[in-house]
Amino acid sequence: DKGWMGADLIFDLDGDHLPGVSDTDFPKMIELVQEQAWRLWSEFLEPEFGFQEQYVQTTFSGHRGFHIHVRDPSYLQLDSNARRQLVNYIRGEGVNVQDILSGSDSGWKSRAQSGIDSVLIKLHELSNDSKENTAILSELHEIMKQRVRHPDCELRSCSKPKILKLAEQSLDQGRVQRLKADNNLRVFSGDGNSIFWELVKGAPLPIGETDEVVTVDVKRVIRWVGSLHGKCGLRVTELPLSRLDPDSSNAFDPLNEAVAFTGNNSMKVELTSDDVIARISDSEVDGSTGDVFEVPESMATFLSLKGWGNVQSM
Repeated sequence: DKGWMGADLIFDLDGDHLPGVSDTDFPKMIELVQEQAWRLWSEFLEPEFGFQEQYVQTTFSGHRGFHIHVRDPSYLQLDSNARRQLVNYIRGEGVNVQDILSGSDSGWKSRAQSGIDSVLIKLHELSNDSKENTAILSELHEIMKQRVRHPDCELRSCSKPKILKLAEQSLDQGRVQRLKADNNLRVFSGDGNSIFWELVKGAPLPIGETDEVVTVDVKRVIRWVGSLHGKCGLRVTELPLSRLDPDSSNAFDPLNEAVAFTGNNSMKVELTSDDVIARISDSEVDGSTGDVFEVPESMATFLSLKGWGNVQSM
């Protein structure tokens, strides 16, 4: 008889799921995705879920991200709903910041406290007379525009002058100290308290990122180690978990170690996209539509498969 016997618990980190990452700055995207993948392991999977390294396989996906496979027999038979609960916890879905802060010590309590500090820093910077004020105000206003559309938000609108007023009041250390001592106190006037907590909820907290669809699908086929990714020509590559840490002395470099085409032939490539930044091994490209570069075949393959350039005859 045929039947489902279990599946790896897979966490997929991909550049297209990270906010603020430009698709055409490939080295930066890979750098940020690798940072997120390591944080997922070091801040969630190991300390909070208790996953053990001996059951983990880590791979570069061959394109824009990393896969963390957990093969602990205790978790292989988790159904989709159980796996979705893990993802929801990692992504902070349903987390009430004020309730978390009032509770016992936990990973999410520490993250919420970091979120408060992050918002206070931005509000303080906003109060200073600096060139960055306009960008910071626009960033906070954009967060509030998103929050007011959320069903649990008490506010229906929030203007920039109200954010500026909150920023001015946040300079009062007495208010800040009372807020941190008891997060239920209304230490800011008018809508200030509500705006502050909505900013904390909507600000980019250090939340783990993972592709829910991949994790909850118990019958998903993942790219085989050693295969080539058709969208860029890089190789799916297994690496020791410790080398996922971007700050380690021997950090994994997929743009060097996952290169499949290593010939010495040079090719001319004309870029067909703007603001392209790419690095493959020792070759680097930084240009826009119409720029022509003479590059090794590995870079020519990468640019061509990405749809960022056309190979010309030499």
